[in-house]
Amino acid sequence: MRMVDLIEKKRDGKALSTEEIQFIIKGFTDGTIPDYQMSAWSMAVYFKGMNEQERADLTMAMVESGDQIDLSMIEGIKVDKHSTGGVGDTTTLVLGPLVAAVGVPVAKMSGRGLGHTGGTIDKLESVSGFHVEIENDEFIRLVNKNKIAVIGQSGNLTPADKKLYALRDVTATVNSIGLIAGSIMSKKIAAGADAIVLDVKTGAGAFMKTLADSEELAHAMVSIGNNVGRNTMAVISDMSQPLGYAIGNALEVKEAIDTLKGEGPEDLTELSLTLGSHMVYLAKKASSLKEARTLLENAIKDGSALNSFKIFLEAQGGDGSVVDHPEKLPQASYTFELEAKEDGYVSEIIADEVGTAAMLLGAGRATKESEIDLAVGLVLRKKIGETVAKGESLVTIYSNFEDVSKVKEKLYESIAVSKAKVEKPTLIYKEIME
Repeated sequence: MRMVDLIEKKRDGKALSTEEIQFIIKGFTDGTIPDYQMSAWSMAVYFKGMNEQERADLTMAMVESGDQIDLSMIEGIKVDKHSTGGVGDTTTLVLGPLVAAVGVPVAKMSGRGLGHTGGTIDKLESVSGFHVEIENDEFIRLVNKNKIAVIGQSGNLTPADKKLYALRDVTATVNSIGLIAGSIMSKKIAAGADAIVLDVKTGAGAFMKTLADSEELAHAMVSIGNNVGRNTMAVISDMSQPLGYAIGNALEVKEAIDTLKGEGPEDLTELSLTLGSHMVYLAKKASSLKEARTLLENAIKDGSALNSFKIFLEAQGGDGSVVDHPEKLPQASYTFELEAKEDGYVSEIIADEVGTAAMLLGAGRATKESEIDLAVGLVLRKKIGETVAKGESLVTIYSNFEDVSKVKEKLYESIAVSKAKVEKPTLIYKEIME
């Protein structure tokens, strides 16, 4: 088998066999296939695409290129959730303890984030003492005992994907549905999940800007999951504006606590209940999505979801009292209000740009070496479609430095107010089961 022949085959729009895809991924991973040939193949895939079987074969070849996590010692059906990213996406902090409270095991591997705010681990480390450096046996014990634990990404998971993504990044082949879907799903499958719920974002703050592209990606990932024996479904949700109000690590933990109390933002609460219902259903803890949602709503009402979060934090060394006293979370030295310059309706909040404003405060990482300030960030006071009066606050800025003029400038560029009434954007566009 020669790589040049497989490049030519894909260039001409023909489907590759399982063995051919395995040859490509194995050769690229071990270095026998050079970057320049893999670049040519990636470009051929970019233009000619891949069918469902090719996508599934690519995903499994990347899974098999490295370690695979064995979660078989954890009782029950392990359901993982993945979001394609966004600004103020606090759902993982809410969903973990919420579904654990109704008996769904959450064995979560998370990383530290580049971008607007930190990853799930950074956010959780806003809680004093919380840590993810636990041995695998302890991780399994905690999930069996409390139904939830989070561990840092470790081992040699999907090295083929890491190497291929780095190449795609510098060869203008990132935006290929097949390659994106394979990249995301390979990591989820290698992490040991039995079933997967995907939150595919769409809009200005999302990787996929249009609903059509988001839907295509969702179908591709659901098809891959189901083809390789993992029950998979997707929700397409809005990211034309930040989810919830808080953007920043400790601020998002506080918002998660509020949501688990039943006092959180309407959009974050609704999306968490929708995603959570699918997780509960796939875990076979409910016979329908309606029954699953009722279980979750009751867990919020009776306090068991909040208690689940407290137990989870304490089991991993964290100060569980922050659940009752969120003022113990890191606090910024200064707060400033971004005042509206006119009366009207909020017509646009460009999620990406608002996220950049939070990063200017130190809430996120520009590079892997950047230090995150866990206390700082933004809290929106208005969302799209809401009325605002001149002088009223649009955003509260939490900062550890006094000069926030550049942050304010960025926010004013990112938030528009119009005289005409504006409708609230749709939150959930579609739910895809196959």
